[in-house]
Amino acid sequence: MYALFEEAGKFQAGRILSEAESSAQVELDSGKRVKVKAQNLLLKFDKPQPAELVAAAQALSADIELDLAWEFAPEDEFGFADLAREYFSDKASLEQQAAALFRLHEAPHYFRRAGKGRFRKAPAEIVQQALAAIEKKKLVQQQIAAWAAELAAGSCPPAVREQLFRILFKPDKNGPEYKAVVEASRATQTAPLALLQKAGAIDSAYQFHWKRFLFEQFPKGTGFPPLAPPAIAEALPLATVQAFSVDDSSTTEIDDALSVQGLGTGTVTLGIHIAAPGLALQPGTPLDAVARQRLSTVYMPGHKITMLPDEVVQAYTLEQGRDCPSVSLYLRFDEASLVLQDSQTKLERVPVTTNLRHDQLDEHITEAWLENPQAPATAVPEPAAHLREPLAFLWRLARHLKGLREQVRGKPETFTRPDYSFRLLGEREGEPTGDERVEITVRRRGAPLDLIVSEAMILANSTWGQWLAELGVPAIYRSQASLLPGVKVRMGTKALPHAGLGVKSYAWSTSPLRRYTDLVNQWQIIAAARHGRTAALAAPFKPKDAELFSVISAFDSAYSAYNGYQAAMERFWTLQYLRQHDIRELVGTVFREGLVRADELPLVLPVLGTETLPRGTRVRVKLGAIDDIALDVAGTVAERLDTAPAPVSAEDDTGEDEEPVAGPIAIAVDVTEGEQPDNAADNPAP
Repeated sequence: MYALFEEAGKFQAGRILSEAESSAQVELDSGKRVKVKAQNLLLKFDKPQPAELVAAAQALSADIELDLAWEFAPEDEFGFADLAREYFSDKASLEQQAAALFRLHEAPHYFRRAGKGRFRKAPAEIVQQALAAIEKKKLVQQQIAAWAAELAAGSCPPAVREQLFRILFKPDKNGPEYKAVVEASRATQTAPLALLQKAGAIDSAYQFHWKRFLFEQFPKGTGFPPLAPPAIAEALPLATVQAFSVDDSSTTEIDDALSVQGLGTGTVTLGIHIAAPGLALQPGTPLDAVARQRLSTVYMPGHKITMLPDEVVQAYTLEQGRDCPSVSLYLRFDEASLVLQDSQTKLERVPVTTNLRHDQLDEHITEAWLENPQAPATAVPEPAAHLREPLAFLWRLARHLKGLREQVRGKPETFTRPDYSFRLLGEREGEPTGDERVEITVRRRGAPLDLIVSEAMILANSTWGQWLAELGVPAIYRSQASLLPGVKVRMGTKALPHAGLGVKSYAWSTSPLRRYTDLVNQWQIIAAARHGRTAALAAPFKPKDAELFSVISAFDSAYSAYNGYQAAMERFWTLQYLRQHDIRELVGTVFREGLVRADELPLVLPVLGTETLPRGTRVRVKLGAIDDIALDVAGTVAERLDTAPAPVSAEDDTGEDEEPVAGPIAIAVDVTEGEQPDNAADNPAP
């Protein structure tokens, strides 16, 4: 005796070895023996052989017309044998009964299961909906196959092109466009990105990187809603200073300015004046929501995406010729010893007399000009020439402050590598196209103007951070536990030491037009300036405020992504520079196994042949092909240029300030772990 039975949704047949009231022992053709519940035994028969019955029934079931079977099916619950007798004849054979069972089981849109071997016909409207869905799925599958064929043939369908970034980076795995790419990728044995490149989905490497960044970080675009800059309600006193700022020529968000009073009197007052959008913008307003969503200005060569609308920036930027609302920190120093005597914070309007541009002045305002009163000033353009005395004092103070920080650090700050500035040549409107000619120039770290401003900003951020902590007013701090390799800079709400900078605490507060953390801290500083010892009660953010932690988390993520994109685009333009100047060889230094840093360009690349060379070895590198999508270029050692490796700089020891080394598809970027001087961080290359 044989039996056809259902087990785990599948039909099997075999020989009954033994049978009890509730179950049976059945041997399959494979020799395997299974225990089957009595309720799962659907047919018992003596012949034909089980395999013959199943094969014949499966072949016959394919000929059963479901529409006709649905018409013949009883309105009430029925068994498969009942349908076989209605559809075939009242003497339906064993094969016909099994065929009806198989056909009913595979058509749930026509027949709903009501038990083992039992069914109920679906309502007519449900059948029609199911048939429409099946037809739609069939058409979608046909479309997927057609798109996959186009991709494999080297052509990209418009629908796939429109979904390019979603397919590659945030795929809907049920989407037909994604499935077409997967199918074509498997058929051609080609990686999805390479497949899409060959199919012409990527017209421009620059636009690929730009649109990917917008897709991931600005899915709703970079435009601003119509928001007017709010006016500052309170009447601010006018400061009796003449302030000046130092920025790059392309800078529009001028956050900070300096002033010097009392030269020659024995006590000199340094004024650090910070643009004060926090006096007008309030937490929870629509403009605050915009700033909090963006969290920072995004910089890249030739373009930037500002944190605030331009009209808002222009309302509060420290533009020359205006009395600008400012949060001012005044620090009194003994003129001879440079000992700090006291500090005071004021909310006021500050006359800004000039906006100096370091890219126009760095070659003129030198150490020699600042340190030698007899040096001719004719080479220094106005109005900088008339600022010689205050600049000379600030230069002396900056070196003194740097020395104090280095004592705390336990070792000097050494910046042996230059900063590079990128400039895209030619007239254009809006963002670059990627075809521009690029100019890469060197900006020396620690140049007088750079050091003057960076030390002033570090002083302001550390002074305000410590002051807020003493008042019990929470703020957003940056800290670093030690200078040991791998110890990262952290953000938090506690005033902890920053070992990298050599200060007791450090709260970013000097770029409120460009960083949301600075705007948050400025609100807290304003409350402290207004209320003093009771500021903790009046400040917008209270101790242990969950909103501060939320801001820190969001800022960390966004700032890392923005810095990563800036680094990637600087690498892109560096690769374009190689191509535009037909550079096929370069000289560099081995700084890690297999990696070389170019001596005269901001470029790190893998180089074959350096694996056994010690760090510090200088080599001439022959460059390979450039991949603008992967941001990759490799090289091979053409010549070793020294017999003994040069000492490795402290920067290489700590892993700080590394240029990115790109990989395929995803852009791999090493975000700086060490803290740069604040002015360098605030004023990246345009």
